Amino acid sequence: MTITEKPAAATPADSAPRKDLAAVVYNPIKVDLDNLKRLVGAEQTAAGWPETLWLETSEDDPGQGQAAEAIAARASVILVAGGDGTVRAVGEVVHGTDCALALLPSGTGNLLARNLKLVLDDLELSVRSAFTGRDRTIDVVLIDIEREDKSVDRHTYLVMAGLGLDAKMLANTDDDLKKKAGWLAYVKALLAVGKDSRDLHFRYRLNQKPEQSLRAHTIIIGNCGSLPAKIELLPDAAVDDGVFDIIVLKPGGIFGWLQILGKVIWENGVLSRTRLGRKFKTREVDALNYATGTELVLRLHHPEEIELDGDGFGKAVALKTWIEPGSLIIRVPQDA
Repeated sequence: MTITEKPAAATPADSAPRKDLAAVVYNPIKVDLDNLKRLVGAEQTAAGWPETLWLETSEDDPGQGQAAEAIAARASVILVAGGDGTVRAVGEVVHGTDCALALLPSGTGNLLARNLKLVLDDLELSVRSAFTGRDRTIDVVLIDIEREDKSVDRHTYLVMAGLGLDAKMLANTDDDLKKKAGWLAYVKALLAVGKDSRDLHFRYRLNQKPEQSLRAHTIIIGNCGSLPAKIELLPDAAVDDGVFDIIVLKPGGIFGWLQILGKVIWENGVLSRTRLGRKFKTREVDALNYATGTELVLRLHHPEEIELDGDGFGKAVALKTWIEPGSLIIRVPQDA
């Protein structure tokens, strides 16, 4: 079995992070570069830091190579301007080093920033925090994905990995339509996926316990659990608790989907916000199960689409995923 890994940044003494150098890794499609350069320049001057490094992502390299370049230049903080895919790619290289990651979220799309409770629509504050904020550590989840040809590639994810509904939807999303029609592309993909009634059939071993077999519609492993529209998919998940959370969906029909919607939308999203509301929460239902762990090994009966942090990663026949607690430094505002 061959493991293919993205090259990690070296961490010898001669490449140790410099105290006062910033780098910006940015997705040119996601940012107003002129405005971003103006804001970074102002904060860089106010802090008395040297000239910031500017590293643009590409379709072939969504952030790993740029992050490695920044670390080789001894940057102490990397500002990431892009969506969760860009953040994931940079975090894949930066985790385990002394370099901090500063998020420059664009709108409501950045799920890691949302789960860290960072301000989503104030770029000036986000940039200032990169130069003047404090550091906190979060967990990172690693995953080995085995393919049909028996090769294995290793990645990291910071938000969620999924098999089933979300992964199939991403695989069916038309990228050209997404550029032209936005969310309508996801609606089209969801309708296409809705016609696929085939369950996932797999064997799994959680936390090195005895192997078990299961059929399910969708399985999601999350480092954090909040989605847009105040949906709490994994209500107990936290980015720094040393475990990942798992949700398994087994609807089995309309009534099952109603159970799932009731738990996720009503109980997790509404009742859980108050002490009184939590008293009315129901027990676990048949259509939805939760678990936590530090290591999960899973083998599918058929190849299935898999997604990491909202990006499709092709088809998997097996996977092993495990957590590295506190292995990524995030730069946040002083009062966060």
